[in-house]
Amino acid sequence: MTTENSLFIIKSNGTRELFDPAKLRESLQHSGASIEVINEIISHVTSEIKENSTTGEIYNHAFEILREKAKPVSLKYSIRHAVMELGPSGFPFEDYVAEIFRARGFETKTGQVVEGFCIPHEIDVVAWNKEKLIMVEAKFHNETGTKSDVKVALYIKARFDDLRKVKFDFGGLRDIDEAWLVTNTKFTSTAIEYALCEGGLKLVGWNYPPVSNLQQMITESKLHPLTCLTSLNGREKKELLLQGVVLCKSILERPELLTNIGVNTEKIKAVIEEIAIL
Repeated sequence: MTTENSLFIIKSNGTRELFDPAKLRESLQHSGASIEVINEIISHVTSEIKENSTTGEIYNHAFEILREKAKPVSLKYSIRHAVMELGPSGFPFEDYVAEIFRARGFETKTGQVVEGFCIPHEIDVVAWNKEKLIMVEAKFHNETGTKSDVKVALYIKARFDDLRKVKFDFGGLRDIDEAWLVTNTKFTSTAIEYALCEGGLKLVGWNYPPVSNLQQMITESKLHPLTCLTSLNGREKKELLLQGVVLCKSILERPELLTNIGVNTEKIKAVIEEIAIL
């Protein structure tokens, strides 16, 4: 009979790996779950999963217990999963990153092709205000275990070094002040070590750096994707996404968006209450 230490699970990209309860524990800790709830979830998941269970099934087990025991924590836990669900929706990750910058007082443009000193470059997000001009490379992954490694950091740094040699007209003719590499997952330790040593590239991942990481920026900016809402079903979320409605705050500002897709008054109230908790 296999134990949880020898069970293979299937990741969202179809590959198999050994189930590691420590990874589940870490993600629950980041969401603010108590030790008691975390231990209960770990115990439940390890007793329920079978050989070739999927990471999605493990997430669902954990989420259901969190929703019952600590709903505010369950919503925070769901944010990362919800961001990943934006991938196939047709709403590019770079547009979501641009929304975060706009909420922080920046003007933004996405998908800009700009001329460097040697060659042209396509920049995912250009963000600027009176103080700073920031250019951003946005790396989206649909699997939590996928990391941006040092090769990615080296490549992005080389591109930005070419761009630093010229000036750009965003809010006036100016130099680049900061270059960012933003991902919805993590970085390898060597990528972080390189960026800290080099100093010319700011890395922002889901939980990195400890302060002002992507998760904190989403929470502080209140830009939760509607895919994290449990009060809407899959069809309703899909209809809203097809209409270009992606953020919970859009629903809060325009509840009639729900009426337009056939959501009844009682359910609209539940959706608004869930957004208020977020």
